Amino acid sequence: MQGSMLTVSAVSAVIAAAAEYADYRRRHRRDVDAVGFMPWRGIALVSLTVALFAAAFGLKG
Repeated sequence: MQGSMLTVSAVSAVIAAAAEYADYRRRHRRDVDAVGFMPWRGIALVSLTVALFAAAFGLKG
């Protein structure tokens, strides 16, 4: 159980990093009208929360 929770935590942290990078690219786009439809900030927030809770449960043992 501990290994699977730490795996979930690592995958969620990678998703959060990718979402932050995508949000950075969206904020620094050249074409102001090309907004997109993905809520990158929300995806990063949810995946970071999942990563923290999964790490806490995984370390608790």
